Amino acid sequence: MTGKLCVVLSALLVVCGLSHVNAQYQSRHLLIDLDRAQQLSRQLDIDWAQLQLDQSTLGKHERIEAIARRDLSMTPLTASRTQYLTEGE
Repeated sequence: MTGKLCVVLSALLVVCGLSHVNAQYQSRHLLIDLDRAQQLSRQLDIDWAQLQLDQSTLGKHERIEAIARRDLSMTPLTASRTQYLTEGE
């Protein structure tokens, strides 16, 4: 009886040891995946901040007006260039 108990306990000990090794292996892989996800998150935060900066820069009124004057040959509206229409004429 004692011999069978030693074999069963030895087998149980080996199974527990293998289970422990497997859990550590999976834990390391999950930690590596977490680190990669955190790096990606930091990079996406940097990209988002850069895009917000670009959007605020590109949407400024002065820049839009300068492009309209330079590329489209537009000029500002003045009172002398304005034509008013009245009803009945």
